[in-house]
Amino acid sequence: MANINLERRAEIGREKRARTKAQLIAAAKALFAKRPWESITIDEVVSEAGVAKGTFYTHFNDLEELAAAVADDLIGVFDDLIQPQRLSISDPLARVAFGFDAFLEQCLSDRGWASLASRMARSHPAVGIRGRLAEDLERAFGGTSQSRLTPQLGVEVIIGVALQIAAAIGEGRFDDRVRPEAVRCILAALGVGKRDAASVVARLARAQL
Repeated sequence: MANINLERRAEIGREKRARTKAQLIAAAKALFAKRPWESITIDEVVSEAGVAKGTFYTHFNDLEELAAAVADDLIGVFDDLIQPQRLSISDPLARVAFGFDAFLEQCLSDRGWASLASRMARSHPAVGIRGRLAEDLERAFGGTSQSRLTPQLGVEVIIGVALQIAAAIGEGRFDDRVRPEAVRCILAALGVGKRDAASVVARLARAQL
């Protein structure tokens, strides 16, 4: 009788479950990009993924949980992409501007992603990104009168504007020319003066050359 490698069997099982979960998330992304997630059914998701309906419940309790996983995946991929460069920027205000600009760049490079991100992030807030934004704003404005907004309110302003622009990009209403002006608008909303905002935007432009 052949020896059974229980450890390898368990590993194969984990790999299979991970692949199936990834299939479900990918299927949900494809469907959510076309319609509001509230209108999607589990039957549609499993049909798109090519898996049995019972498999869905192995990974998710309901569509709300799947939608949260899609939002986490979208933001996680983007966050992993920009974190190394973001952390290399010492000026917290420049970090905020860079992250906002990088988000717009990603939206413009993939309008489907922009549309999906704008929908999903509204109902499933990115806690990690919100925390980092609040930290950067606290470092930039803490103890000064430069900004009229608290860091927490500043975070909501940035994310709100970012999602509105992402939705417009997804609909094809904005092109790459919007990026510098959008960054200036965000900085102005945070209470940054025109000269300082122009300096930050100029530094971003030089970094992209």
